[in-house]
Amino acid sequence: MADETQKFAPGDALRAAFSAAMSAMYRREVPAYGELLELVQAVNADTLGAYPELKAQLERTGELDRLSAERHGAIRLGTGEELSFMRRIFALMGMFPVGYYDLTVAGLPVHATAFRPVSGDSLKANSFRIFCSLLRLDLISDEALRVDAADVLEKRDIFSDTLRTLVREAEAAGGVQVEEADAFIAAVLDVFRWRSEANVSAELYERFLSQHRLIADIVCFKGPHINHLTPRTLDIDAVQTGMPARGINPKAVIEGPPRRTCPILLRQTAFKALSEAVDFPDGDGTSTAGVHTARFGEIEQRGVALTPAGRALYDALLSRTRAEVMPAPDGSNAAAYAAALEKVFAEFPDRWAALHKQGLAYFTYHLTSAANPGKQTSLDALIETGHVELIPITYEDFLPVSAAGIFRSNLGDEQGESFTGEEMQAAFERLLGAPVLDPDTVYAELQQSSREACQAAIHARQTTGAT
Repeated sequence: MADETQKFAPGDALRAAFSAAMSAMYRREVPAYGELLELVQAVNADTLGAYPELKAQLERTGELDRLSAERHGAIRLGTGEELSFMRRIFALMGMFPVGYYDLTVAGLPVHATAFRPVSGDSLKANSFRIFCSLLRLDLISDEALRVDAADVLEKRDIFSDTLRTLVREAEAAGGVQVEEADAFIAAVLDVFRWRSEANVSAELYERFLSQHRLIADIVCFKGPHINHLTPRTLDIDAVQTGMPARGINPKAVIEGPPRRTCPILLRQTAFKALSEAVDFPDGDGTSTAGVHTARFGEIEQRGVALTPAGRALYDALLSRTRAEVMPAPDGSNAAAYAAALEKVFAEFPDRWAALHKQGLAYFTYHLTSAANPGKQTSLDALIETGHVELIPITYEDFLPVSAAGIFRSNLGDEQGESFTGEEMQAAFERLLGAPVLDPDTVYAELQQSSREACQAAIHARQTTGAT
């Protein structure tokens, strides 16, 4: 993991090791995840073989190696203390809270952030990210049930004494000691493993379940079991059609934008949630057998990150599409929704040059190896003449509407009603113990840094007369 002369294990190395350990654990817990990985790997290999220019681009930018290891996980927490300590754990692995997601607008009683690396080098080293939701107790309408939920959550501790000690020592020392790295990863991994023993009775579980499935999932267990672990594919449509042949039942609609020549943002699909055996304590030393349905398999295809202007256009087109056809959770109108999506999104430019020129997406800039810019100084002109290559910056974040669609279709929640409430980001950040980073700021800084480096390379080539 680290050079013998290093005192601390680098955050990138810790994150990579943790991601691999999480994937191995989840594969043991959910065998269908292993089938999904094999399918995604096969589709990615076929896609790279069919599009050598894409493979060459990924190789040039250092993103090919990250593709096979890329994952995003999702967990759900119950208290601010859990959220704050989780932030401290992830910081030691080079993961920081990026973005605030108010999922209450989509009918889910949670708000969230994503812990992920932010620098270009760290993203290339390992882009593992965790989408972390926090329950909003104030959205439990039954007052007695709200009190019960708070009481259950207050009594549990999802972190072991070993992990708490390791985190405190690492923070005091300035990092995780190399000799403690394996113990640290094992202790963090234990937080996310599936535990089949509930911490409430079957009767109380059913009461939480009747209020909302996510409330039952968050409150009724001893820890925030990893909910799904998502590999990245280069062709999500091929994965969608390939799942049934492997005995995997996919959801009917791919969430996000339609298939495009130039992919944007994030497209997601999933297989149906599993029913897992659970023992509910009766309070007299016995237990009642039951099942819990929450964990599912998810797959994603990531496109270019959009600027605020690009995101406004995306949101407007998605709203228009859903005004025409709202996708049903059971997939009964999947074909009609897909047709409406493709028709409406025809208005969104589908060429990299157009997306750049109109300021709709973020890019990095690369002076081509044989380029002789002469006396040209305009970056736009050099792009048009082929002296500078545009490379789309991958969207590393999430889409609340898509997440809600995944949850509802997999958990059988067909209500889709919206909770109401005031903007909660400030309250979320107080519980988190830190502000969340603005995703657009992160992308804009990556683009500006690349722009300055490219301009410096142009100047150097012009000065030396290199060709």
